[in-house]
Amino acid sequence: MHVAVMTLNSGRGSGVVARKQVQALLERGHRVTYMHPAMTDGVPGADNRDIRLHSNVMPVHEYLPVHDENQRRVSSMPTGMATRYAADYVAALADLGPVDLILAHHATVTAVAARAVARARGIPYVVFVHGTGIEPRFSGGFTDAIWRNIAGAVAGAAGVIVTTPYVRDKLTTPLIDLPLDRFEVLPCGVDLDEFRPDDGVSIRQKYDLPERYVISPGALTYSKGPQNVVAASRFYSDLAPTVFAGDGDLACQVAGELGDRGRLLGYVSHEDKAALISNATILTAAPVKREHFGIIYIEALAAGTPPVAYAGGGVDSIVSPCVGSLTARAPRDLGIEIRRLLLADERRRLMGIAGRVRAESLFDQRQIGTRFVDWIEGLQSAGRTREHALTSIR
Repeated sequence: MHVAVMTLNSGRGSGVVARKQVQALLERGHRVTYMHPAMTDGVPGADNRDIRLHSNVMPVHEYLPVHDENQRRVSSMPTGMATRYAADYVAALADLGPVDLILAHHATVTAVAARAVARARGIPYVVFVHGTGIEPRFSGGFTDAIWRNIAGAVAGAAGVIVTTPYVRDKLTTPLIDLPLDRFEVLPCGVDLDEFRPDDGVSIRQKYDLPERYVISPGALTYSKGPQNVVAASRFYSDLAPTVFAGDGDLACQVAGELGDRGRLLGYVSHEDKAALISNATILTAAPVKREHFGIIYIEALAAGTPPVAYAGGGVDSIVSPCVGSLTARAPRDLGIEIRRLLLADERRRLMGIAGRVRAESLFDQRQIGTRFVDWIEGLQSAGRTREHALTSIR
C-alpha cells in the first residue's frame, strides 16, 4: 500500500507523531510519501517531499518559534489567502503517482486538500484532528467559508484520529456531526527505552543539580504557563528547587520571578531532557488552557517520575490518582500538592512504579504504532471492498 502522509508544516508535537506514523508504516512494508513545506531531513526510507508554497509565509496552526515572524495562523487568514494555501497542498498531492490512502494532519487546509484529491482519485483519506488545529473555531477562528470546507473534509473522511476522548467529545463533535465509530482514539507513544528510571548521577553532575528537584519542561511562553509554576514554587521551594528545561519569550520574566527558588536551563537536547525527566523528583506543568494531550506526562510515567499538573482536558486520561496528582487550576493548589508529595517519599516511590507500568501498558510507542497501522490497513481494505461493491452494482 502507498500512503501519503501530509502535515501543515514541520510541526512540533504533531510533527513527531507524523514521523512515528511514517516509520510504523515503513516497518510494516508499506510505501510512504511524507510531505510538508520546508522539508529538510525527512524520514529515512520514505519518499520525503517538500511542498512548494506560493508565499514565503509559513501557514501554521499555532506559533512556531522555528519560523520566527514569517508565519500566519490559518485560523486568522481571510478566505482568499487560505484557499490559495489549500491549492498548494492540492498541487503537491496531485503531483504524486498512484496512492492508496492519504493521511492529513490537522483540521485545516491540509484536510481540505486531502479531500479534494482523494475524491478525484476515488481513494480513502484520513484526518488526524489535533486539538490545537480545531480549537480556534470556538473563539471565532477561520472564516465561515473556509470552516465549511474544513468541516466537510473532516466529515467526509473514512476515519478520524484523535489523541484523547477530550479532543473527540469536547472539541470535534460539538463542531462537526460525526458518529463515534468514525473515530480512532490513538494516544501519542513514548520510547520506553529512552525514558526509564535510573540513578541520574551523570545528568545531575552535568547541570549541577541536587538529588531532589522539580522539573518543568516545555516552551517558556504564556500559554504553556511557566508563570504559574513559578508562583506555585513559593509553596515548596524550601524542599526542592524548580528546574525549567526550555526557552521562550517569557524566559527573562520567569528568571526574575523565580529568583533563587530554581533555575532555567534553556534549551536542552532531547537526550538530556529525557535524563532530566527520568531523574527528577516530580514533573509539573500548569498551562493556561486545558491541554489536549500532553506528551511530557507520558514521558514522566515512563521515567517513573510522578507528575503533578492542572486537571482538565486530555491530561485526565493520562494521569490517574495512582501515578500522579491533578489539582485545581490555581498555582496555590498546584504548589501545595507538590509540597505534599515531596514530603511523601513512599507514596512517590509507589507512584513511580505504577506510572512505569501504566506507560508500558497504554503508551508504548511500538504498540501504538502497530494499532495505527492495523487501523489504516483496515480502512484501506474496507475502501477496496466498497469500491468493488459499487463496481458490481454498476
